[in-house]
Amino acid sequence: MKKVEHSAPNSGVRAALCILMTILIFSAFAVRLFSWQIIDSSDYREEALSSTTYTVTTEASRGEILDRNGKEIVTNDAGYMILFNKLYINEENLNEIINKLIKLMNLRREEWTDKLPIYIDENGTYQFKDGYDDTIDFIKSKSMLNMNKYADAEDCMEEFVNHFEIDANSYTKQELRDIISVRYNMEFCGYSNSNPYKFATDISRDMVAIVLENSQGFPGVECGSTFVRFYKDGTLAPHILGTVGSISQQEYNDLKDSGYKLDDKIGKSGIEYSLEEYLKGTKGEKRITKTSDGAVVEEIEAVQAIPGNTVTLTIDADLQKVTNNALQKYVTQAGKSYSDCIAGAAVMIDINNFSVLACSSYPTFDMEKYVTDDSYYEKLIGDDKLPMFDRALTGNFIVGSTFKPCVAAAGLEEGLITGDSTIFCKQHYDFYKTDIINCLGYHEAVNVRGALAKSCNYFFADLGRQLGIDAIDIYAEKFGLGVHTGIELYESTGILAGRDSTVWYEGNTCQAAIGQSDNAFTPMQLGTYCATIANDGVRLRTHFVSKITDYKGEEVLLDNSAPEVVEMVGVSTANMEIVQEGMRSVVTNGTASDIFAKYPVAVAAKTGTAENIGTDNVTFIAYAPYDKPEVAVAVVVEHGAEGKYSMSIAKEMFDAYFKSTGRIKEQPKKTASSSTSSSNNSSNNNG
Repeated sequence: MKKVEHSAPNSGVRAALCILMTILIFSAFAVRLFSWQIIDSSDYREEALSSTTYTVTTEASRGEILDRNGKEIVTNDAGYMILFNKLYINEENLNEIINKLIKLMNLRREEWTDKLPIYIDENGTYQFKDGYDDTIDFIKSKSMLNMNKYADAEDCMEEFVNHFEIDANSYTKQELRDIISVRYNMEFCGYSNSNPYKFATDISRDMVAIVLENSQGFPGVECGSTFVRFYKDGTLAPHILGTVGSISQQEYNDLKDSGYKLDDKIGKSGIEYSLEEYLKGTKGEKRITKTSDGAVVEEIEAVQAIPGNTVTLTIDADLQKVTNNALQKYVTQAGKSYSDCIAGAAVMIDINNFSVLACSSYPTFDMEKYVTDDSYYEKLIGDDKLPMFDRALTGNFIVGSTFKPCVAAAGLEEGLITGDSTIFCKQHYDFYKTDIINCLGYHEAVNVRGALAKSCNYFFADLGRQLGIDAIDIYAEKFGLGVHTGIELYESTGILAGRDSTVWYEGNTCQAAIGQSDNAFTPMQLGTYCATIANDGVRLRTHFVSKITDYKGEEVLLDNSAPEVVEMVGVSTANMEIVQEGMRSVVTNGTASDIFAKYPVAVAAKTGTAENIGTDNVTFIAYAPYDKPEVAVAVVVEHGAEGKYSMSIAKEMFDAYFKSTGRIKEQPKKTASSSTSSSNNSSNNNG
C-alpha cells in the first residue's frame, strides 16, 4: 500500500507561537531594563552609593607534621578567640567595652593580648619595661605618639589618653593602662573594617559561652573559631619541632608582602620555622556588605581558606621515644656518681639515605606545657641546666678518640701507613717535650686495626704529627666534621683544631689527632661522620624531612627519597675497609667488647673519652650490621666519665631498631645492678 504524506498545517502555528513568546519575553526584559536605567535609576544609584563591601581574611589551619610512618606528631585542635569587628562595633563605646571585657577575662583568669611595654610600679607610677627598647622607640615615633625620645612612661600614657580620647577620670590607673594596651595593639595591628582585631587567641569554651550570653553588653565583640597547635606527645621531639609565636615587627616588615598581618602566628624555631612557607596555609576571604547606617546586609565566603601542607619527617616516633628514655636514664645514673653530669645527646641515622631516625637532647622540655603555661616557660628560661638548648644540633663537644678513625683513614690514604705497618707504643709520646701525650696502655708494636681497637694515643699522636693539621682538617671536613651536615634546621658548624684556633703550635697537632685540642663537634656531625665511614666514604646530605604533600596528601611538593651526595671523602675502598675492620675490632676485642662483643647483630664502633673542664665527656659512635650497614648512632654524655653510659644508650637504640625489624627478639630485662656491674670494665681502657 502506498504511504500517504500530510502537509501538517499545525507546524506553522507552532512556529508563530514561538516567535510571539520570544517577542513577549524580550519586551519584558526591555521594559525592566528601561525601569532600572531610566525611571528608577536615581534610587538604585543612591542605594549603591550608600553601601560598601569589605573583604575580610579568614584563617587557615597550619599544616600537620607526621613521623616517617605517618603517625601524627603535631596537628591542630579547635580553639576559640575573641575578635573586635569594626563593622559591627560602636566606636564611641569602644573604651567601655574593652574595660568590661578585660574585667570579665581577669575574673575568669583568661589571657588577653597585652603587649604594652608599660607597667605600674609599687609607687603607682607608670614605668617602661626593660628589654623593649625597639617597641618603646616606636611608641614615641611619628608613627604613633610623635614624642621626643626623652619622654618617660608617664608622659606617654598621658599622650595615649589624648590620642585615644579616653575619659581618664572614669577609670582607675590600672584600668586606664589596660584599655590603652588594647587600643595601642589595635592600632599597631591595623584594626579596620577589613581587619578585625584579635583580642584573645586561645580562650576556653566557658568563656565563649559567657561572652555570647552577654552579647548585648559587647556589641561588635565576636567569638570565632581558630586553630591551636596540638602535640600528641609534647616531650617527643620539642627541639626538632620548634615553636610557633606571634610575628615580630621585623618579621612583619620582611613578610608583609607575602600576606602576613601583625597579629599572625609564625614559626619561630625548628621545623615550624624552617618550613614556614609550607606549613602556614593560605588565608581565605569573606565579603561583607554594609549600608551607610551600619547595617550588614550580606556576608559571603568568597574564597575558602586552604590548610597548610603536610610535612612527613624521617623521625621514627617509637625510636625517638626509646632514645629520649635511654638518655634520661643513663645521664641520671651517671649524675649519681659524677655530679656535673647533667646532659647528653644522641642521634640515629639511616645509612641508606642519611635520614635522621632519632635525634634527642637531654635535659628536655614539654612543648605542650611550653605553649600553654607561662609559668612553665619562665621556669625553663631560669633553669641553669638549659633544657631548651639543643645539644644534638648546636652543642659543640670535645669528642676524644671517636676522632681517630678519621685520622686513620687520612694516614692510610696519604700512604704514611698501611694496614700492616706498626708504630711502637711506649705509653708516653714525647716527640714534643712540652706536649707529652700519655697512652692508656703499653701496646708495643701496634698496627692501625689494633690501635683503633685499643684506642692507642701513642699511635695516633705520631700519625697525626706525620700528617700535619692541614691534612687532618681536610679529611675531617670531607667526613662531615666542622661543616654543616645539610639538615633543614639550624646547626653549629663545630670547631676544627688548627682551622678555627687562634693560636697554634706544632705539638698541638698530636693532641688534635687523638680528638683533643680544640676539636669540638655536634652529635649530629658525629652521626654523619660515622654513617659516612659505614657508607664507604660517600657522605650524603643528612636530613629530617622525608616528604611534603598538600593537605589532602595528593600532590607531592618535596621528596627526599633520592639520596643526595654531598662529598666523596676520597679514601679508597681498600683503605676504608681497614678502618671499618679496626672499628669492628673495637667491639670484638677492644674498648666496647664488654657491651657489644656478644650482641646478636654485628656492630662496628669507636669509643671516646674527652678531657675538658670538669669530669670527662664520654662519646660513642657505631654502625650496624657490620657486613651490610643500615643505621649509625652517635652518643655524647657530657661529663659522663665512664664509657658504659654512652654505650648503654646506643645499645638501647640498636635494640629498638633491630627489634622493630625482627632481627633480634625481646630479651628479659636485667636489673640496674647487674647491668652496671657487667659493664664496669668497659671504662677502664676506653679511649
